[in-house]
Order: sequence, then structure tokens, then C-alpha cells
Amino acid sequence: MTCLRMTAAERAQLAMMLEVTAFPKPGNVDRCHDYPETRLEHFLASTIFAREALEEAARGEGRIGEIIGHAVRDTSCHSGGNTHFGAFILLVPLVYGRDIPGALAAVAKTDTSDAIAFYKAFALTAVKMNATDELDVNDPHTLTLIRNRDMTLLDIMHHSAAHDMVAREWVTGFPLVRRGADLLKQLGSGRQSIVDSFLTLLATEPDTFIIKKHGPGVAQETMRRARDVIDGKYPLQQFDEELIRRDINPGSIADITIAAIYIALGEGWSWDS
Repeated sequence: MTCLRMTAAERAQLAMMLEVTAFPKPGNVDRCHDYPETRLEHFLASTIFAREALEEAARGEGRIGEIIGHAVRDTSCHSGGNTHFGAFILLVPLVYGRDIPGALAAVAKTDTSDAIAFYKAFALTAVKMNATDELDVNDPHTLTLIRNRDMTLLDIMHHSAAHDMVAREWVTGFPLVRRGADLLKQLGSGRQSIVDSFLTLLATEPDTFIIKKHGPGVAQETMRRARDVIDGKYPLQQFDEELIRRDINPGSIADITIAAIYIALGEGWSWDS
């Protein structure tokens, strides 16, 4: 069954909702468990509060950096902290451009004002930066540095791509988003396809959110364990419990999964069967 009248903004909201309610997605908030300070309700509330910014993107008006800022601002109205910053980095250009080719055309047109707006939005989140990053969001001189270098938002993503897989999608053509959407369509309709696609991406890509929090060794270990789950060598539920216990959160793979669901929905994938 397909909602033929679903708008691009509605499709993005649906993608956000479907990702967080699919279970079990090892290490992440889902309908089976929360984090101590961030609950399922916080994620669901953000899918609602993001509507205005997503509609702005769907109209193809304004600046991408500003729209990301609006999405972060409008979803920072609860005590659960940042829930979808990485997802907005992917969703806003995809909704703005309607699909991956359109998103690539849109990000190529970003300018310094987009970069400045993005960094102002970044400052509203609790997302950790690389300790050696010269474009530190917490440094008041960073915005001056961006202006002096005339950096666009695409330049910022190039700068971040080496250590952030969400930024890397912008500069490499959204390959993991494309792969995730293809996986969903290959696996068939329904929420199990979301879990299986998430696991497949987790088994093949080191999650950079895990790297930032725990280091590359833990990210590689998580990949190996996900492969064991896919191969039937380790129970999925036990893997989920292990990551939750160790506070290992594959947040970047979750962001990419949201964007993949958005693309798959636009290409006929069904969520409700």
C-alpha cells in the first residue's frame, strides 16, 4: 500500500518515525528501550516538530544551511537533547532536491551563509567534535575563520568527511543512503527490512559516532559482531543488550538509515505490510 498523496516533507517525517520505532536496532533508542535522558517520545516529538523546516525544504526555497538550523532549533524544545541533527544534514538536501541527484545539485550551490548558519545550528547541539578540529564549534573565532576562507557548506562537509560518515555522504554522492534504500527494496516491505538494512550497514561500515565516543577499535568490534549476527553466530537480542550496556550507539548508521527510508519510500517501498 502506498500513500500516493504523501508530500516530500511527510515522507521525511515518516522516515524519521519508522527508523526509531523499528526494533531491535542494536544500541539505539527504539520501542523496546530508552536512554537515561533521551526517550522514544523525544524522537517522536522531533519528527512532529521538524515539520515546518521540512516543508520549507520541500518548497525548494531559502538556504539549506538555514533550513538545517531551523530544523535543529524547532526540535530543541524538549529535554531529550539532540535527536536528529545528523539526519537533518542528510534529509534537508534530499527533501530540497527531491532525490539524490537533486540533492547533489543543491549542495553544490551552498555558500558561506549556509556554512555560518550550519555552525550556529551545530552550537545548539551536544554533538562532539574531533578534538583536533580547527573548525571547533565551541571556538568563537571559527565563524570568522569560515568567513575569511569563504568556505561553503559543501567545503565544511569536505573538511569533516574524513572523520564523519554523514558529512562524507555529501561529498561522495550519498552512496550509503543509496545502498540503504536499495537494501530496503530488496528485503521487502515492513519494519524487519529496516532492522536488516541497519544491521547490514553496521556490519560493513565503521560508525563514526562510535569512533568519536569510543575509538576506532570499538567501531571495528561492533562491525564484526554485527556480521556475526547476520551470519547467525550471535543472537540479535544479546547484541542489542551488549551495546546498550556498554553505551555504544551507532548513531550515524541510524541517520543514514533514516535518509535511506526517505529515498526508498519515494521509490515505491512499502512500510505497512
